[in-house]
Amino acid sequence: MLTTSEQKGLIDAYQRHINYLRISITDHCNLQCLYCVPSGAVQKVSHESILRYEEILRLAAVGVQLGITKLRVTGGEPFVRKGCCGFLEKLSRIKGLSDISLTTNGILLQQHLPRLYEIGIRRLNISLDTLDPDKYSKITGVNAFDRVWEAILSALEIGFSPVKINVVALNGINDDELKALANLTFKLPVHVRFIEQMPFGSRYTQNQSALLARQIRQQIETIAPLLPVTRQENDGPARRFRFEDAAGEIGLITAVSRHFCSECNRLRLTADGRIRTCLLSNKTTDIKTALRNGATDEELAGIFLAAVADKPRQHNIDSFRSSELNRMVSIGG
Repeated sequence: MLTTSEQKGLIDAYQRHINYLRISITDHCNLQCLYCVPSGAVQKVSHESILRYEEILRLAAVGVQLGITKLRVTGGEPFVRKGCCGFLEKLSRIKGLSDISLTTNGILLQQHLPRLYEIGIRRLNISLDTLDPDKYSKITGVNAFDRVWEAILSALEIGFSPVKINVVALNGINDDELKALANLTFKLPVHVRFIEQMPFGSRYTQNQSALLARQIRQQIETIAPLLPVTRQENDGPARRFRFEDAAGEIGLITAVSRHFCSECNRLRLTADGRIRTCLLSNKTTDIKTALRNGATDEELAGIFLAAVADKPRQHNIDSFRSSELNRMVSIGG
């Protein structure tokens, strides 16, 4: 157990209360999305360097004792790691958590949906940047649109909620589909979330001007006015809207045009055992070495606290090149 002082919570130097941990369980992915993975050979983290499930569970439990209440499991693609559902079941047993969610590309999701629902997972984020199967293949390098779409429909039928469809807005690639994607919310109770492209990957270069939320919203509002939706406790950075009488919602994630650093409440635990306090920074804190050298829970808590104390006020997205950042697939979204 942690001491009383360590249980006060994770408060950074700017008085942000950190209660959200994103856990990457693998850096492997079964897609090669052009905005995520750089061109050329990709060096994978060695098997020995990846945290074991029992190690992740211990770190998650320490985080919860420090005030973490919300977890999101990501990759890479989490389902490419064997035993993902068993891990999620054990994760769900940690007392003190109010929410566990999952981010996936959806290709392997269908077969796991019944088990996920049984475990108690209800919130899903599924990446889908296009409704065109050919364009899907171009973006991801894999011909698997139908599998992802069927998984989305099955998730809704089973009762998962919210089911969020993450769309990275790509100028010159899917900008002609924004309205079609937004129109999904009239018939389906999905949350379609448009995400400004961040400077990761090198095959989709920064020579393309970014498609920003203001432009996205202008296109979508030619369908109908967007009505604001009241934020809820477990909401992330998305600005939420809906069309009148629509079954679902629209979200805008403005990582580039409207920074939400002042509201950032999250940490990331990478698959190779490092704490990352800012998505758009390569600065990390090693916690795996201490863990494998027999550190106590109190010592591990101290590493969490030190990392949070060093969390930057804001990212510097405007002052670097994409080549200066690690690839998104290794970070965990």
